[in-house]
Amino acid sequence: MQKIKLLTDSACDLPQELADRYDIQIIPIPITIDGQGYYERVDFTCWEFYDRLAQAKELPSTSHVTNVQFLQYYEEIYQAGYTDIVHVTINSKGSNMFQAANMAMEMFFEEHPDAREQFHIYVVDSLGYTFMYGQALLEMGRKKEAGASAQELAQWMEDQAQRVVVYFAPYTLEYAKRSGRINCAAAFVGEVLGLRPIIRIHKGDMTIVEKVRGDRNVVQRIRDQYLAHGDLSAPYTVLHGKEEAPGHELAALLEKKVGRPPEGVYPVGACIAINAGPRLAAVVGLLKEGEE
Repeated sequence: MQKIKLLTDSACDLPQELADRYDIQIIPIPITIDGQGYYERVDFTCWEFYDRLAQAKELPSTSHVTNVQFLQYYEEIYQAGYTDIVHVTINSKGSNMFQAANMAMEMFFEEHPDAREQFHIYVVDSLGYTFMYGQALLEMGRKKEAGASAQELAQWMEDQAQRVVVYFAPYTLEYAKRSGRINCAAAFVGEVLGLRPIIRIHKGDMTIVEKVRGDRNVVQRIRDQYLAHGDLSAPYTVLHGKEEAPGHELAALLEKKVGRPPEGVYPVGACIAINAGPRLAAVVGLLKEGEE
């Protein structure tokens, strides 16, 4: 009988109580603030990080978890008696962690050739950020409880990664431009005109799908983009930053049209706030069948 460990990183933004409920292990991502090293979720909460972000002299930066560190996690899970790991990583187009995890898997089996038959590691690229894979991990936890195999879970996650989408808007592009991680923001020059970009992330790529004038219209246009392109029968999640109001406003607008509330309304973590800023609104769900 399989004993499956679901493994991921802290950029999934999954609340710890939900992770614990489904035996999902979250690896903290290293973050540097003004020359000092920290670990997300270990040294501060997301709420505490918003304040640190505002007070930092330089923009904080993240580092990827290394193959050596991943190898240590694999070793510990193996020694704990698990038979399978399904490891879901942050988008490989924005981080080296997918490659590092695959390297760690190769290293593990080089050190434990006798384990190849009874221990399996599945590394899956989420092609996304935050609840683009946090939401999927929750569903994987439920599927695992219902008896799904590790191979079935990994295949399901790979399929989800092809359809999951987020529509979001940062209320300032200051952080995006300073970090350079939201590459489509570099060419956006409308901020001085009071324009806000609605950004879509799908299959690891970011595009500006709309430019909205003024903060007042941001949430409504995120809603409209999701209603036009999202699979309204699928679960969806709403996200916010330091200010909760935009998230709850978006959730209420979507519930009116979709007919049911989101799976949750959650704050984004440090890895996302560094790049998008501490004030944002977002909805995560699946694209309609056939949409690209």
